[in-house]
Amino acid sequence: MKLLTRMSAVLLVAVALTGPLSGCHNKGKSPVETITYANPLPVAFGDPFILSASDGKYYMYGTGGVEKGFGAYSSDNLADWHFEGQVYFGDQPGSWTVKNYWAPEVYEMDGRYYMFFSADWKENPTHELENFRIGVAVADQPTGPFTEISDEPLFDPGYPIIDANILQHGGKTYLYYSRCCYKNPVESEVAEWARAQDLFEEIEESWVYGVEISNDFTSVIGEPVLLLQPPTTMDDPQTGWESRSVTSGEVNRRWTEGSFAFEYNGKIYMMYSANFFGGENYAVGYAVGDNPLGPFVKAANNPVLEKNVATGGEVTGTGHNMMFRSKDGEKMYTVYHGRTQKTGDERVVFIDGMRIDANGILTVDGPSTSEKEL
Repeated sequence: MKLLTRMSAVLLVAVALTGPLSGCHNKGKSPVETITYANPLPVAFGDPFILSASDGKYYMYGTGGVEKGFGAYSSDNLADWHFEGQVYFGDQPGSWTVKNYWAPEVYEMDGRYYMFFSADWKENPTHELENFRIGVAVADQPTGPFTEISDEPLFDPGYPIIDANILQHGGKTYLYYSRCCYKNPVESEVAEWARAQDLFEEIEESWVYGVEISNDFTSVIGEPVLLLQPPTTMDDPQTGWESRSVTSGEVNRRWTEGSFAFEYNGKIYMMYSANFFGGENYAVGYAVGDNPLGPFVKAANNPVLEKNVATGGEVTGTGHNMMFRSKDGEKMYTVYHGRTQKTGDERVVFIDGMRIDANGILTVDGPSTSEKEL
């Protein structure tokens, strides 16, 4: 197994003990274990998601590593990760899926585990090149096996969608997703600029939507609401960082994708990724709203996570993140994928601390590659 070989070959974790054994007497108390680690982790996932489960363990899911489905890792401490094998198998009899399994997120509800994911829909009479939809699978254990709850996608908005994320708020459940760039050309000052520079004739965009769904995850309630999209004017303060894939001549698309929403101090924070997921400019920003379906206002300190090569670092392509908390609830972390010179085009996993200050400003302590405490 490629991932198992990678894990056994790379040693990035050190455990240091502070207390009597290290020369520090702890006034009669038990030694305190300090866990240290260094990014990137020895896990070759894109779009990583970490579940802090009720059994006391962390479980990581992501894109890649297995054929037609998803694998999972488990950890007791966020530093040492054990490959649990493939936990979901797609393209099975009765499945609506056929290929391209992306961005799994797993939520524990009432003792069961629900996986939201993206895949290509078998029903494709017009032979679309991008035919992605969102489905739900369920298991009795975080390590699966996950079984689809329906032989159809959750819903069909009439265009390809990916990157499902849910938020439960006020007794209701909300689904966030990204409309793919595919066949979604958008006129803007950025598109006009690209034509004037003879870079691209049109610019396609992906947008983040939100919609209420039933609490049993089987149906959509109401119509999707457009929540986030790339800026339309050149003088918008977000345009520079969100348009780098276009302005660098890399590709004729602008992405707003990989959303992750969570509640903090009565506000809804939505983190999201911009630029080409396969390029060095992939980066993360966030927006804040008062309600699950917006409106959301993008933060002035965006991006909060991006490549660091200009400042002497080695990390590029940082994106598709999510937020989770330590078991004691005291620390906030973000997990995301990125690349280094050593890993090349392979996406690997990073974990860094994040915080929200008294003024509601979100920051991420990364991307980091030096040894640090969890």
